[in-house]
Amino acid sequence: MAAPSDEEGAVGPRCHHCSPAMLDVPFLPFCAFLGALGLLCVAMVGTWCQHWRGGFSLDGSSRTFNWHPVLMVTGLVVLYGAAALVYRIPNTWSGPKLPWKVLHGSLALGAFVLTVLGLEAVFCFHNSQGTPNMYSLHSWMGLATVLLFSCQWAAGFGVFLLPWAPTWLRALYKPIHVFFGSTILMLSVASCVSGINEKLFFSLKNGTMAYKLLPAEAVFANTLGLFILIFGVLVVAALARPSWKRPDSDSPDSRQ
Repeated sequence: MAAPSDEEGAVGPRCHHCSPAMLDVPFLPFCAFLGALGLLCVAMVGTWCQHWRGGFSLDGSSRTFNWHPVLMVTGLVVLYGAAALVYRIPNTWSGPKLPWKVLHGSLALGAFVLTVLGLEAVFCFHNSQGTPNMYSLHSWMGLATVLLFSCQWAAGFGVFLLPWAPTWLRALYKPIHVFFGSTILMLSVASCVSGINEKLFFSLKNGTMAYKLLPAEAVFANTLGLFILIFGVLVVAALARPSWKRPDSDSPDSRQ
């Protein structure tokens, strides 16, 4: 077998090294796509509840329940995902970290407030209808996610935002904070997807076309669930990408 020519030998290694670069996706276009996908998820869950589930109200009826999926998807998935990606923005890689810490914590706090309001909506609906609370796997997983989220936010606030936390404690807690950040997001996605499926099973039965016959509402809500899942996976992939992580620095700015 003939040995490769100089040109072939040069092209081979060059293509080998260039292929990852060709597959590389710049962060900002990726972030724009992710933002559009998140807004699409919020728009779709709002459309589902408005068009097929009767709209929204605060009277304790099923229309009160409709606030639950909208607030959970908006807060626990989309806004939480945005908070998780703050430190992947290249502008955060230099200069003081405090403004970005405040932004990260504020987005997470906003997500938590929306989540609590979403829980209030479902508890109000259950109590007004005489339905037991916390009997399904979806409810157990959702409440566990919210409790873990509250602990994560409180611990992050105490360790990273308050000025008296020692440096060694911040270094010790940082990988734990990052790990549970991704874990909470995936639990949020799992809770939302299981909640969509549970709602379809409860709603598409007597008086409507059965879920197993795949009516238009089922197709729409299942698609929503897939988009939520894709959003969560892409956020976790962005968090895990080494080239998008904020470089560690020993400067006073990075340790403030």
